[in-house]
Amino acid sequence: MVDELLKWRGEFPILDQTVYLISHSLGAMPKGAYDRLHEYAEVWATRGVRAWAEGWWEMPVTVGDDVARIIGAEPGTVVMHQNVSICQSLILSCLEPTPKRNKIVYSELNFPSVMYVYEAHARDGKLRIETVKSDDGITVSLERFLAAIDEETLLVPFSHVLFKSGFLQNAKAITDRAHEVGAMVVLDAYQSAGTVPLNVKELNVDFATGGSVKWLCGGPGAGYLYVRPDLQNQLEPKTTGWMAHEHPFAFETELHYAPNIRRFLHGSPAIPALYAAQSGYKIINEIGVEKIREKSVRQTTRLIELAQEAGFAVTSPQNSGNRGGTITIGHEEAAALTSELIRREFIVDYRPGAGVRISPHFYTKDEELELVINEMKKIKDARAYSVHESAGAAF
Repeated sequence: MVDELLKWRGEFPILDQTVYLISHSLGAMPKGAYDRLHEYAEVWATRGVRAWAEGWWEMPVTVGDDVARIIGAEPGTVVMHQNVSICQSLILSCLEPTPKRNKIVYSELNFPSVMYVYEAHARDGKLRIETVKSDDGITVSLERFLAAIDEETLLVPFSHVLFKSGFLQNAKAITDRAHEVGAMVVLDAYQSAGTVPLNVKELNVDFATGGSVKWLCGGPGAGYLYVRPDLQNQLEPKTTGWMAHEHPFAFETELHYAPNIRRFLHGSPAIPALYAAQSGYKIINEIGVEKIREKSVRQTTRLIELAQEAGFAVTSPQNSGNRGGTITIGHEEAAALTSELIRREFIVDYRPGAGVRISPHFYTKDEELELVINEMKKIKDARAYSVHESAGAAF
């Protein structure tokens, strides 16, 4: 079978040096990022302050439109920020909790940085947090999650795909339940956008956020925030700055919000990060997330088969409809296995409670799946032999 997506491999230099299976953490850098960053430096060097009027000032919105295509959003509904923590804080600053509606609901398997934002805001006593427990540390019961969302709920910030295990949550059911009781949702698409098809319009989410570090191959410093069009002129963020002003260069002392997605901006943007991110977005949009997902399901399914044949326990969901682009392999020495794999140029990572995280992407060769599992087995067998030899020497 010819894998047409492998024609993109040559765009990613690190693939010539390593077996790179860590796009859930940091996607491989496209060659185009070199050119874009060089262009940034040239513009700064030759145009100086004029660069703001010649494109820089618009980039948080124009680059946001590139992301919008990936997540099924309309142009003019996505703006760029530095990271998800800022986006979550900005969303929360739009809302006014009351004694009868002040509950934040999320699972205990949410990404910790997101939880820190809400825990910090809850210190003044105006918010209370209900954390939905997981039975296995890998999945979250949908029934239990939906039951926690009630008429006292203000906001439900939830991960589309759980970072630790790759478990794919039912975003539509969670969103529908929240809206049924008058609550709002924030879909964290960090671990899904670029490898799992999603359409924020069809899901009818109020907000969505994520970043470019992972499957989008856009590097750090380029987070994004989607705001549903009908909400844009209703909300007034308290986390704000001069880019949110209707007439920022009038330098008025009173804030007048822009009448569109720009009111969800704040201070001056991280221009170099936006330059760097665009090459990855271009490739993802050109391929199409549906094609990426088709390959991802095939390769993660094969990884599960190979891992089990090698005697490893797979801790991520085995049903492809319940997982994103990552599989996790549990082992009592998973951290040590991971360290040795990385030393041997098999780039994966480890998370406590889940094990070794392995993620093929559109640029991954099928033979690399066998290579990484075979290498894991060699390392495991060698460590077991070493322990056995040491035990024998003791006698």
